[in-house]
Amino acid sequence: MNDLQSVMFPVTEVPAIGIPEKGKEIDSSGYKFIVREDTGAVLSCMTDEYQLVDNKTVMKYADPIIKKNKGKVKEAVTFNNGARTRVKWHFPQHKVNLGKNENIEPEIIFDNSYNGTVGVNIMSGAFRIVCSNGLVIGVVVGKYTNKHSVYNISLNDLESVIDNTMEKTKMIFKDDFPILFDTDLKEKHIIKFIKMFPIQANEVITGRLIADKPKTYWDLLNVGTNVLSHNMNRKTEATHIIENQLYPAVSRWAASA
Repeated sequence: MNDLQSVMFPVTEVPAIGIPEKGKEIDSSGYKFIVREDTGAVLSCMTDEYQLVDNKTVMKYADPIIKKNKGKVKEAVTFNNGARTRVKWHFPQHKVNLGKNENIEPEIIFDNSYNGTVGVNIMSGAFRIVCSNGLVIGVVVGKYTNKHSVYNISLNDLESVIDNTMEKTKMIFKDDFPILFDTDLKEKHIIKFIKMFPIQANEVITGRLIADKPKTYWDLLNVGTNVLSHNMNRKTEATHIIENQLYPAVSRWAASA
């Protein structure tokens, strides 16, 4: 679904007061319900330390930057009856041509939740959807996280964060990506690439390299994201560590080739 309005439903907090015992009134239990007002659905029960930040607030800060860069909504979806939201924008005016009628565009993903599973998260780069719950993998060139906490939450700088993230993303697409797909791959970097993965993944990595026959560093990056998304256990920390290291490493190798 690509309708931004579908994620703008109203939410409210309702104190979880509980049941009075022996006539003693309970005015606070330390918990509250997060309720979707348009349907009445209870999205979560959180502690009073949880700071509600609704999607409308996030979009208020994001909208000026997205419009300035002529971004278009690519995806707007909710999970678990609206408890978690993901909005993805793409920026066709800043696309990079990879040849053979293949283009890649900068994208920004905003995640927000009403059940504590994620904070206000911003990722920029180029992504692939891995599975139906919204998991993504790809080239992350910018990342920002703000937890939903009364002690931590501060959205005053969110607009500048989004603006800086967008500018960094455009620069990398303009300057770094062309190097990746214009630079011939060196054998020594294939060996380093294989060593990034655990030994038990060697057979899969080798098979993918033989099948795809990467010729450039862009090809090598795609081999890595393919293996990470289809052959690695995404519930383990090691997989996510490799994912975070992959693009910076391949980019360094291309620059030094």
